[in-house]
Amino acid sequence: MNQLKVIYVSGYRSFELGVFQEKDPKIKVIKNVLKKEIRQLVEEGLEWVISSGNLGVELWVTEVVAELKQEYPELHLGIIYPFAEFGSNWNETNQEKKMLAEQVADYIESVSHLPYKNPNQLKNHTQFLLTHTEGTLLIYDPEYIGKTDYFLRDAKKIQEDKPYEIRLISMDDLQNSVE
Repeated sequence: MNQLKVIYVSGYRSFELGVFQEKDPKIKVIKNVLKKEIRQLVEEGLEWVISSGNLGVELWVTEVVAELKQEYPELHLGIIYPFAEFGSNWNETNQEKKMLAEQVADYIESVSHLPYKNPNQLKNHTQFLLTHTEGTLLIYDPEYIGKTDYFLRDAKKIQEDKPYEIRLISMDDLQNSVE
């Protein structure tokens, strides 16, 4: 397996996990698992973690990377939004989370420089991520379908043409990490 330098981290949105408060114990479990996985990847040569800034796993990973950067200053965080003004319709609390994530990011960009117009912007975003990363770490369990399924399907399709590493952390993995 080639060493991963750039990885996209994604997974469930907070509402898909029924997480509506910062103090939800599920967040701590997810962040601990992410930290363990990313730490191992950094030890193996990972340089960049890419997130799309969605509420849930994608924003939690920005907090994890911010912590890990203290230990591994060579680790970088990129936030690549699908379109301009991403998250502008979020409530104040969530806007704040987005702003905090941007403060720890080393790179922030949008694939489309227009506000949301159509689903093609999301498709282009997925294509961009698959082209500019060597693998993905997903907190996702195909038994519990969520929005991440679209990305996973495209990632599996790209594996037919090039090496692309897919690491899945399932509900069982999360459960086992607690025990």
